[in-house]
Amino acid sequence: MKFSLFSLTFLLVLAAGTARAQGPGSGGPVPGGPTPPDPTAVPIDGGASLLAAGAVAYGLKHLRQRRRR
Repeated sequence: MKFSLFSLTFLLVLAAGTARAQGPGSGGPVPGGPTPPDPTAVPIDGGASLLAAGAVAYGLKHLRQRRRR
């Protein structure tokens, strides 16, 4: 138990030593610069189509099993 506690403490100390805060950035968009993308635009096409295809496949599987009975 002492060895694992020691190794966990050692790893946490190493991780804390290498962690750094972010430096000062640009501060946001610049007036007169390029317009940022719309924050409300969400690309749901890929995930939604995969979810719909999975739902159709699941429904067809259950319909086929019901006909076999």
